[in-house]
Amino acid sequence: MDYVNHLVKHFATHADVNNAVPMKRYMKNRFEFFGIKSPERKTLTRTFFMEYGLPDAKDTNEFLRHIWEQPQRELHYVGLDILEKLVKRQKIADVDLLEFLITTKSWWDTVDWLATRIVGVHLKHYPDEINSIHKDWMDSKNMWLQRVCILFQLKYKNETDVPLLFDTIKRLSDSDEFFIQKAIGWALREYSKTDPDIVLRFVDTHDLKPLSRREALKVIKRQVR
Repeated sequence: MDYVNHLVKHFATHADVNNAVPMKRYMKNRFEFFGIKSPERKTLTRTFFMEYGLPDAKDTNEFLRHIWEQPQRELHYVGLDILEKLVKRQKIADVDLLEFLITTKSWWDTVDWLATRIVGVHLKHYPDEINSIHKDWMDSKNMWLQRVCILFQLKYKNETDVPLLFDTIKRLSDSDEFFIQKAIGWALREYSKTDPDIVLRFVDTHDLKPLSRREALKVIKRQVR
């Protein structure tokens, strides 16, 4: 696709190998990098959008899958920037695409972005899809899909479906996966800013892994001090 080719060239001209090496190391050598740090990447993304605009919403599936084939992680971030803009405008409802992005080239950086800024927003637009998507992703046994099930409500605050959140955590609370334990603690900690009492009761009455428990109570303990 010409759009993706222009995007690759736009970023390649600003590559910095001295930055790329530590950035790749930080991501456990899972991905290649141009070596463009976040502030510059955001500036380059804005200038690219000014020149080329956004791809047509009907081409989003093809575009995202094509950009996901590119090795450089910065390009994946641009793809998510585009997807986030389209989701906010309710111009995409392709759950298969979201599942593909979550389960392909998966790591916490893109998965958490997808969970909180894309899937969470999408499901606010289409709440009737929550139960079916949640069931499918929980039953998949895929760690990253399950992490999204824990985190998609992270920004919901008073709109959080607390029974669904707690049920999800109970089903996954015995997991030995670091990213599941951490997500449980993160979700509980974030909701404790809205309702600390119910989170404290939940933590006190359920057998959580030490990491999940420690993360869940961080805000509550600060407030007590």
